[in-house]
Amino acid sequence: MTKLQALARFIMSDFDIFFDYMQKLSGMPLSEEEKQMFRVHLKPKKLRRRQYFLQEGDVCKYTGFIVKGSAKTYRVDEKGNEHILKLSVEEWWLADFESYYHLKPSRYNIEALEDLELLVVTNAQVEEFFAPIPAFAAMQEVIKQNFAIANQNRVQAAISYTAEERYEDLIANYPHFLQRFSLNMIASYLGLSPETLSRIRKNSVKS
Repeated sequence: MTKLQALARFIMSDFDIFFDYMQKLSGMPLSEEEKQMFRVHLKPKKLRRRQYFLQEGDVCKYTGFIVKGSAKTYRVDEKGNEHILKLSVEEWWLADFESYYHLKPSRYNIEALEDLELLVVTNAQVEEFFAPIPAFAAMQEVIKQNFAIANQNRVQAAISYTAEERYEDLIANYPHFLQRFSLNMIASYLGLSPETLSRIRKNSVKS
């Protein structure tokens, strides 16, 4: 994000950022009536760094659009080791979607890595937006497609990429992660040890 973009986001309200995001993804404008419907139903929520959006064993009742900040979705194994499933930044959505859609206890924790500003909504409210707001339905379709492609690529990387290829893929698709997240977190996200990631980075710099 450039300094000009950061300044523009600072001036915009949380809802303005959300409206801009929706219109970009859907390619459709929003009327003032439609915007007001979102203002009524979406609830602003703030979390401090290290606060949980969701804890393992709880049902995920909300999905949250990140206006500002970052978060990690992870699980802890029986040995106490942390495994990061997802790293999230501005204009990404937070949720355990299996828990969110099926009302099952979550297997994951979602924790704020920086102070978070969110707009949260329930699944029932999301369903109410589809018919009256075409831009929302179009946005959801794009998000589902992007999510399916990202998951497929992540599985492909996990089963067939070398450690070096996984790092190169991250740099190609999410270069901003290196500025936002610690190397230990990135290593966990890639399924590597911190030592392996450090070696790969040193070799990358040399080459």
